[in-house]
Amino acid sequence: MSDRSPSEASIFLSYLRNGIWFLGISFWLFGIIDRSIASFSDGSLSSVDTLQLFTAAFFFIAWLFLKPKSGHREKQEVRNPNPSSASSVPPAIF
Repeated sequence: MSDRSPSEASIFLSYLRNGIWFLGISFWLFGIIDRSIASFSDGSLSSVDTLQLFTAAFFFIAWLFLKPKSGHREKQEVRNPNPSSASSVPPAIF
């Protein structure tokens, strides 16, 4: 396995992680919308309905913070953050 190019397995796993994350976003949005419709359909909002909505919203926000990093792209940027200027002269500091 070469250090210059990421393996196909790591690229696949990166796409799989991102796909699962995006799928989770759609599931959480569906759950929040479903709970909202169920809560407001009878005309009154009980404390249990409010608790369910806040819980679903909390887990949705937590899910957003769990966004996976794209590992193969970040590893390339760490090795060479600006590949076009690798052989150029650094700019003068005034």
